[in-house]
Amino acid sequence: MRSDSPGKPLLIVLAGNTFPQISSTAGDFDDWIAAGLDNPPSQLRIDAREASTLPPPATLAGVVISGSHAMVTDRQPWSERLAAWLRTCVEARTPVLGICYGHQLLAHALGGRVGYRPGGLEIGTHDVTLTPAAAEDALFGTTPPAFPAQLVHAQAVLELPPGATLLASSAEEPCQAMRVGSRAWGVQFHPEFSAEAMRGYIRCKAEALIAQRRDPSALLTAVRETPEAANLLRRFAAEVARA
Repeated sequence: MRSDSPGKPLLIVLAGNTFPQISSTAGDFDDWIAAGLDNPPSQLRIDAREASTLPPPATLAGVVISGSHAMVTDRQPWSERLAAWLRTCVEARTPVLGICYGHQLLAHALGGRVGYRPGGLEIGTHDVTLTPAAAEDALFGTTPPAFPAQLVHAQAVLELPPGATLLASSAEEPCQAMRVGSRAWGVQFHPEFSAEAMRGYIRCKAEALIAQRRDPSALLTAVRETPEAANLLRRFAAEVARA
């Protein structure tokens, strides 16, 4: 657990780590998320796999749940505890942003269905398209109708939670973003990833991709920067500040 300045903090929950080959030089998920949030002056970081308890939602300005190499359907004890806690955050109307695993876990916690993607691993830079509902959304309302985003995931939200609003999809993934209520969001893509982080993931998974008869070099060539996706973190920080 690490806390920076005093005050009601924005909590970054680490649900996993990137590959050591990447973190040794570029930092980890929580570092990238904090940078994307413009390093809020009051922040708290907790590794959900090691934490026996999580802070009461009322003590937090907002929450971001990171990605992970774990699978939500494994129902690991730490993950199920985190899911139960996420329900209390949503009930308390604490602003929440789930990224990749965090997105899937939020859906699972609130009654949605998560499972392996029928098309297998989705990886690389892909275009995401907003739904009409996104036009009135606090995070996506000023985002272009379509934008590139970084993706790496084997599981996905197969059924939205009851009452959830679909905000974005892509050619290969029906649920790229959702909102539950007015202050809880999940995004399947990685707004915290740089193009170099995406290239690192493709390199780390190159052997598995070749085994699936996919060309890592073509995926690497297609990687590009994703500023519109990255802006989502700054907009979430602004939404937290307004809450």
